[in-house]
Amino acid sequence: MRATPLTRHLRLGLPRRVFSQVLMMQLSIAAGVAVLATGLFLAPLGVQLDDQAMRRALSIAQTTAQQSQIARDLRSTSPTPDGPVQREAERIRKATGAEYVVVLDRRGVRWSHTDPRRIGDPVSTDPGEALAGHEVMEIDDGTLGRSARGKVPLRDGDGEIIGAVSVGIAYDSVRARLIHAIPGLFAYAGGALAVGALAAWLVSRRVQRQTRDLAFSDIAALLAEREAMLHGIREGVVALDRTGRVRLLNDEARRLLDLGDEAVGRFPDEALGTGRTADVLAGRVTGADLLTVRGQRVLVANRMPTGDGGAVATLRDRTELDRLGRELDSTRGLIDALRAQDHEHANRMHTLLGLLELEMYDDAVEFVGEVVGDHRVTAEQITEKIRDPLLAALLVGKATVAAERGVALWITDRTRLPDRLIDPGGLVTVVGNLVDNALDAVAGTPHARVEVELRAEGRTAVLGVRDTGPGIPAEQRELIFTEGWSTKKPPDHRDRGIGLALVRRLAERQGGAATVDEADGGGAEFTVILPEALTDPGPPAALTGAAGLVSVPVSVPLSVPQTTEEEP
Repeated sequence: MRATPLTRHLRLGLPRRVFSQVLMMQLSIAAGVAVLATGLFLAPLGVQLDDQAMRRALSIAQTTAQQSQIARDLRSTSPTPDGPVQREAERIRKATGAEYVVVLDRRGVRWSHTDPRRIGDPVSTDPGEALAGHEVMEIDDGTLGRSARGKVPLRDGDGEIIGAVSVGIAYDSVRARLIHAIPGLFAYAGGALAVGALAAWLVSRRVQRQTRDLAFSDIAALLAEREAMLHGIREGVVALDRTGRVRLLNDEARRLLDLGDEAVGRFPDEALGTGRTADVLAGRVTGADLLTVRGQRVLVANRMPTGDGGAVATLRDRTELDRLGRELDSTRGLIDALRAQDHEHANRMHTLLGLLELEMYDDAVEFVGEVVGDHRVTAEQITEKIRDPLLAALLVGKATVAAERGVALWITDRTRLPDRLIDPGGLVTVVGNLVDNALDAVAGTPHARVEVELRAEGRTAVLGVRDTGPGIPAEQRELIFTEGWSTKKPPDHRDRGIGLALVRRLAERQGGAATVDEADGGGAEFTVILPEALTDPGPPAALTGAAGLVSVPVSVPLSVPQTTEEEP
């Protein structure tokens, strides 16, 4: 079989690589500049040489006209080839290197010439201007060809014009000087072009390294892919330059950080305000998967330096994941509580079975009433003071978890919260985080107790949570509200240090505050004030329980641990 010969298709036009195109363009520019500079230099050089030749001719003519003997000989002799005027003119011509020195009278008749046969003939060009007393410089054609000429009037001793002197410099000599200057000029231009080519090559090599020898079409495709990727991924991307200013924000970053185009070109502190998020973007806080809070969002940030001295930060929204983590914690607590309740329920069923087998029917009825009444009273105590169903359900669940963990969960007598909340979900987040933290703080301590107080003051909701735990040192009372700061070991499914940051952020967003202080008798007391958290109050109505019970005028325990003594 015959092998099919490989054919190469020559591609006409510009090369594809950036390096080659930049080099070609720079060489073209350097060559063009060299040619232009040479042309711009040669153009005035020719004019300059012409001017020098004409001035030299004029100077020789002036010197010749100053010879008084020529004027006397012009009046006293006739124009002959061997006359004194011809001899003096030829002497001057040879001494100065001029092409010709012509002396003429007022009639325009030559008295001297390089060709003696032309002596006595009229001149070929009009001498009127010189005979009128004017000096003339010009480039003109005569009997000897093209020359640079100088013409001056010839005066006698009384100053009367008796003729003129015309001196010519051969134009070929002017052109020869110009041609003689061109090689040197081209040598300088060639040297400049070589230096320019070397500089162009060095610049192109640098461009080649920086562009990684890509073609312009490849760079354009990469830019298009970059734009599509940045604005298509569901992860925020923030690029910063070497000075630390924001130079790029993709759509997701704008949404997560609640920023607009005005943030580009500004420092993170200017665009976001002071806080952990700005510290992470600026690189003042380092690490992997850093937690930060922006508004009501929990973000996970990672920052990676770039080769040009800048950095790229990525942001992931973990708000929903963190919420699910807190719900998982609550669910686990409820599961543990239900597991204990299952054992307790089995014990009660065995007790009830024993009473029935012993035919102690009255005692059995009383036992069942006590068991059922405990759960009913707990729910009634919550619903008669807290009318919002979400908050009431939350505290009922927390009461069960608290009882299982050996903690007495109390609600104060000042608690009164009508069903007028604007954002029940936000308050559920605040109460849930504070109660969970309080239960963690007092779990395992003697006589553990947590008190919750919720009350309305006009449209303002005031929340207080107190515990009997070890308390919080004064130097840490501001740090605990910082994102990512915690003294507890995080669980496997989520990170610590978010709950209290969310509490303060939510309070400040509504114009309120979240603070912590030392409780009476020891422990910690958290206070959260949420202005404008309730709608305008309607007509006053008596607060009654779900079963019509009047509210109890003292602090009431929602849960009492089965394994500890009852609180007084």
